[in-house]
Formats: sequence, C-alpha cells, structure tokens
Amino acid sequence: MKVANEGSLEDLLFEEKVLSSDQLSLVKLEHINSGKSSEEILLDRGFATQQQLVQARAKLIGIPFVDVASTAISPEVLTFIPEQVARRYLLIPFEYDQKSNSLSLAMADPLDLQVLEFVEKKSKTTIKPFLGVPEEIKQAIDNQYSQSLTTEVSAALKEAPETAIEKQLAAAKSGGEVIIREAPVTKIVNTLLEFAIRSRASDIHIEPLEDKTRVRYRIDGILHEKLILPKKVHDSVVSRIKIMSDMKIDERRLPQDGRFNFKSGEDEIDLRVSSLPTAHGEKIVMRLLKKSGGVPTLQDLGLRGTALKNLEIAMLRPHGIIIVCGPTGSGKTTTLYAVLSKINSSKVNIVTLEDPVEYQMVGVNQVQINPQAGLTFASGLRSFLRQDPNIILVGEIRDVETADLAIQAALTGHLVFSTLHTSNAAGALPRLLDMKAEPFLLASSMNAIVGQRIARRVCPHCKEPYSPPDEIAEDMRKVLGRLLPQDKLKDGKIVLYRGKGCDECANTGYVGRIGIFEVLPVSERIGKMVLEHASAAEVEAQAVSEGMITMKQDGYLKAIEAMTTLEEVLRVAQD
Repeated sequence: MKVANEGSLEDLLFEEKVLSSDQLSLVKLEHINSGKSSEEILLDRGFATQQQLVQARAKLIGIPFVDVASTAISPEVLTFIPEQVARRYLLIPFEYDQKSNSLSLAMADPLDLQVLEFVEKKSKTTIKPFLGVPEEIKQAIDNQYSQSLTTEVSAALKEAPETAIEKQLAAAKSGGEVIIREAPVTKIVNTLLEFAIRSRASDIHIEPLEDKTRVRYRIDGILHEKLILPKKVHDSVVSRIKIMSDMKIDERRLPQDGRFNFKSGEDEIDLRVSSLPTAHGEKIVMRLLKKSGGVPTLQDLGLRGTALKNLEIAMLRPHGIIIVCGPTGSGKTTTLYAVLSKINSSKVNIVTLEDPVEYQMVGVNQVQINPQAGLTFASGLRSFLRQDPNIILVGEIRDVETADLAIQAALTGHLVFSTLHTSNAAGALPRLLDMKAEPFLLASSMNAIVGQRIARRVCPHCKEPYSPPDEIAEDMRKVLGRLLPQDKLKDGKIVLYRGKGCDECANTGYVGRIGIFEVLPVSERIGKMVLEHASAAEVEAQAVSEGMITMKQDGYLKAIEAMTTLEEVLRVAQD
C-alpha cells in the first residue's frame, strides 16, 4: 500500500513520542544508506510495534483505524462477506448500520478501489473502509469464520426467524416452557456454555445494549468480548437461562438468583446465575464452578520457599487463626480450600461456613449461609462451637461479632481460617483492631496472615525473552535487593518474558493463572506491636526485617522466572 508521504511515517511517530530524536535520526540515516523502507527499519529495530505503524499510516492516508483484535463481531455481520472473499482480499466486516445500509470493513489495504467496488456489489451495502493490522485481520478471519461460537449461533439464528422467536417468547411468558426448550434459542445458550468451558472462562456476562446484546467471557481474570447477538433474541435467551436456573421468567423488575448444572462431554459444571434489570433489559451473569478437577495444591497455586514453609508451620498448629487477605477475585477461597485439603483427614472434624459453597470437598461439613433464614456468619459460627469441631472455616470476617467469635474459637482450642478484604497481609491486624477486637486476645490468637493476588501466566508456547528499560530494571533491583537471583541474569542484566500470542493462548500471550503471595507469621515482636496499635506500614517493616517476602518481590521473582509478565505484576501488585 502506498502512503501519502513515505518519509513522514517516522516523523509522525516522533511527534506522537513513539520515537526519540536519536531513533528518528538513525531510521532516516539507515533508510538513505540501505534503501530499506522506514517501516521495515522500525520493525527490525523494535522501535515501534506493528499496531503503532498501522495507526500512524491510517492518520497519514486519512482513513480511520480499527483495533480488530479487541472488536467483537456479530455472527449476522459475517453473512455479508463470504469467507473466501475475506481471505482473498484480507478484510473482515465488523459492524452493520441498518438505517444507512452501511457495512464497516477492516481492511489491510483500504485504498484498493477495485476491491471496495467489488465488495459493495457483493454485499449490496455501502462500504465504510477502516485500516486494520493485517495479522490481526487474518487472525480474526481464522477465529470468526471457523469459530464454532459464531458459526453455531449464526446457524441457530437462521433457524429461528424473528417471528418464531417472538412466538416462543410469548409462549414462555404464558407458561409454555416446552416451546422454549425445543427452540433454536436452546442451541444458542448451549453453545455459549460449551464455549465457556472450552475457553476456561470463570464468568459469562450477557449484557443488553441499546441496539444489540454483547456476550463477554472472563478468561484468566480479564473480560473478553466474544460475541454480539441481535437484540431480538435477548429476551428469549434470558428466559431460557431463567428456566434452567429455576428463576421467575415473568419477574423482570427485581434482581434474581439461581443455579443449575451443565454437562459437556466429560466436564460437568455448576453455574450460579444472577439477573439484574438494567435500562435496556435484563443483564445475566453466570459464574462457572467446575465439579471435576479437584482442589489444587499450595504449590500449584504458586506458594513456595519461605512463604510456603511459614504457612505450613502455622496451619499445623492445633489452634489459632489464619487469615487470607486480598480484593474480590484474588483467589482467597481457593487458597483456603487448598489448605483444608492438605490437613483434611478422618482424625479431624472440619466445618465450613461459606457464601456460597464453591467446591464440594469429601469429608468436610460445608454449610452455606442464608441471611433470610437467620443463618449468618456470626450465628453459624456460634452453632459450630457445639458441633465439636477441630477446624473451622468462616468464609469472611465482615463484622465485629464474627471477628469476636473467631478469636474466641481460636482461644478455646480450635484452628480457624477466614478471609478479610485488605490490600496486604500487614493491613489485616489494624483492620481487626478497628473491628473492636481486643488487642491482647488478637495478639495471642493470630498464627499467620496471607496476602495474595492472581496474575496471568505467560503462554509457554509463544513466550519470548526481552530486556526491560533501564529504569524498570533499576526498580526491580531495588525492590528485590539480596533476593535477586544471580543465576537468572544474562551478562549481569535482568531478562523478562512476554507472550507473542499464538493459537494455544487465543493470541493473548497468557494461559492460566498463578498466585503472588506474602505470608506474615505473627511473631512475638509483631504480637507486641498489635498491643501497641502499630500501623500496617510498621508491621510490614518488622515482618520484612524478619524475612518476609512481599507480594511485589514475589511477583518480580515470578516475572524473572518466566511464570508471568512484569505488566501483570504491576497490574495486580502495585502499591
């Protein structure tokens, strides 16, 4: 493709501060000496990414840029352009405006007027060309046209014309559940669930927008927009999910909760469903919990070395409290289950109080709280003490009463596990003191506190090494200090890893997740600091002086060891 001004691509990148003045001079000099295009030089030297180059080129030729990789494409839109045409001319449709009969098209070469004219005739629409990264367009064609999620939903939509869906919805409202079970809408819902299992999603979001419905999947903790459904099927999809999860299909004004099981091949999952009335219709969120697969070990989660040893010492004591801290979705419950599975045996009586019960564990008495019936964390904990338990797991310490009862249980010879929403391990002690816990009781009952986050794992199939900028390398040296592993350095320099993106990781560069931990054993000195109402910063400083590895240090070590990326560590564990 020809650019309006060949020499101005690097100038534009310099204006946008992608290139430094030295890099700009070097590119211009090499362009004159070698005859290579500026684009080739910029890519070879790693001065700019493919996306930055295409964005700059789009500005030069006056055509809008589209980020194809993060654009969800409706199955209906794909029907305008056959797959063979998309592959031959490296283009993909991503949006259709019914009012103006215009089709938005991501193209590798939007200046090819012959192709534009041909596609306009083929699709019987007005084409709005956009410039996209060629590799991303090719990836989108591979994914979208062959992806069963899109093709199966498209087939179901063809089977179910608008009038049929409206009839099914009317029948459902009047109690005709059988019709909706037989409808192609069932195929759509099953396809959404099967795709979630295949892509290791933890949640499915079905969100009504003004003129369409988008389906997003939370994969490895990040939401990905995977599908756009036409607005006409939204109500019937929601009704189908409500029927499966025993919710009232005629109640659309109030939030509802339900659950159901779904089996796909060997995989069986338990789904917790929540509906919420929004401005454009009901939003559905489904949380997927695998029934098969078992509980991971502490090592699988990413605990190792001193942190693992300190936690194992704390959990093998016969009594006391162990608390796991972190924000929602940081894997606290999974860590507690891993601990319980390690100490579970026929010789101990384990009771848990959860909201809700996420994993079923053999030999453990698991209770789900039910505030409407009067079963709260506090009332359940009081009842537990009459059940002769050795080990008690309380899902979360939310109030003064639960904190007080947990401490009393620990002091009367029970081992108590719980979670708390604080940003790090040291913050748990001041938080419990704020909940009016008695300092001297807290100091003598607390065994250890675990702080944690979850980062995405680097894809092992496409990971590549790179050298971080000097200021980042300097920060890592400063944070790690004596912990910096000398054997992992290359010529004395820190080497990090990132995923290029491949079929194995759906082009994200990540597969699966790993925990980043800090374990703070409550030593005699830290116990005295609790009595003195020391701040979280003072407690952390003391713990570090006693050998604690902080979350950020653990994250940096895992980045150096190619388990995760620096970006992930900074995303989840930045102070």
